[in-house]
Amino acid sequence: MAARWRCGSVRSAESLLREGAERLDLAVDQAAALRLSQYCDELRRWNRRINLVARDTGREVMLEKHFLDSLTLLPLLDSHGGDGSLLDVGSGAGFPGLVLAAARPDMPVILVEPRHKRVAFLRHIVRRLQLVNVEVVARRLDQAEVLRSSRISLVTGRAVAEPARFLGLVRPVVGPGTRVVLMLGGDGRRRLPETERAGWRLLEEQRYVLPWSGSRRSLLVLAPE
Repeated sequence: MAARWRCGSVRSAESLLREGAERLDLAVDQAAALRLSQYCDELRRWNRRINLVARDTGREVMLEKHFLDSLTLLPLLDSHGGDGSLLDVGSGAGFPGLVLAAARPDMPVILVEPRHKRVAFLRHIVRRLQLVNVEVVARRLDQAEVLRSSRISLVTGRAVAEPARFLGLVRPVVGPGTRVVLMLGGDGRRRLPETERAGWRLLEEQRYVLPWSGSRRSLLVLAPE
């Protein structure tokens, strides 16, 4: 693995993103890769002052662990996205919601994040990339009254809470046609056994292996019963 990183370290973030996406069989065009590489550059710059991700995260690890990991949701935007918004709960530095918004500027995305420094970063990236499809809500989910009138097709969140707790957290904003995507490491069904998903139907599971580290990821798609 170290040799791969050394080889990649002299290449542009844009090139690495496109290679990683290709290995994951994800469609990321040149314009999207350019936006995401600019996003990564800004994240590295801001991270020197604000702890957005682990301080010792190198560029290639950042691209794989945060950006490519977020992009694994792209196929689900087509199969489950419908004509509503993607809601990213506890967006933090924008994973996965802002990454997906940059890759798919045609899809409306709502980022819910209560921490003010992270909100400032999210809004900076939205301006920097000129993303007109993104709304940043600087509230906790249970305080975000604006969501009650929003049409939401997909709800997701990354490292916000344990799977069963996350489902309880987002239940008030989930309508009959809404799908919830859980981003989990390893075997997703083991992380969320049937005994812990009462009131929810498991519609789909997708599994990925990240291209350089070999880390395993699972995406579970659920609907309310």
